[in-house]
Amino acid sequence: MEFNSNKSIYLQICDSICDRVLAGELKDQDRIQSVREFGAEIGVNPNTVARSYEKLTDDGIIYNKRGIGYFICDGAREQVLAEQRKEFLEVEWPAIKRKMELLGLSPDQLD
Repeated sequence: MEFNSNKSIYLQICDSICDRVLAGELKDQDRIQSVREFGAEIGVNPNTVARSYEKLTDDGIIYNKRGIGYFICDGAREQVLAEQRKEFLEVEWPAIKRKMELLGLSPDQLD
């Protein structure tokens, strides 16, 4: 996994897991790697992964079965989809639209 210096690593880990949920690589009730396994795989301190898992748990994307591991919540895909659509429409799209206006581009010029 390659990290971008413009965003916290733990948030990039969250984004990566959410992207895998959207892509269908991770489905409801799938077990995900342990904090230590994932940290070792991507070369990140387990505390950073733990922070990511904590956020994803708070967001209702994953849950922890004590002593067994972390799993994808039922309805996680819909949850991620709704949240990312909201962020795109409220944050990313206005910036894109503004840039298009500044450059004099119309939607039909895209592609």
